[in-house]
Amino acid sequence: MTMPTPDIEQHPDVAVMRHRYDQIAETPVAQYADGLTFLAGLYLAMSSWVIGFTDHSALTMSNLFTGIAVALLAAGFVAAYGHFHGMAWVAPVFGVWAIVAPWAVDGATPDNTAIVSNIITGAVIVLCALAMMSGGMRRTRR
Repeated sequence: MTMPTPDIEQHPDVAVMRHRYDQIAETPVAQYADGLTFLAGLYLAMSSWVIGFTDHSALTMSNLFTGIAVALLAAGFVAAYGHFHGMAWVAPVFGVWAIVAPWAVDGATPDNTAIVSNIITGAVIVLCALAMMSGGMRRTRR
């Protein structure tokens, strides 16, 4: 005789958690932070061509891949915050990487416009990601 295994989706705590995550995702701070993070990721991905430092191929590839990853992560937060909240700590790491990448990647140090672009974009990513994370932490403390 086998007992039917209960479906976790039917557990009342799951519905409460989903509702809480939906509330977090609907706040203006979360929406602005998600949108700015997405835009910053797109800008970081194309910044080598916008600023004109494609001759630094290592930094160009680093910015391209990091920017795409940030944009995808931000899109994931918009689409399903409840599923992506555990990865929220990754976005600030990407922002810090964008800040230090001009000196950390292989090759000559790029010119000041590339460095300033990376620092500003990385700082925007870090600040927006911390804002996204703080919304979830604030709600869970109550």
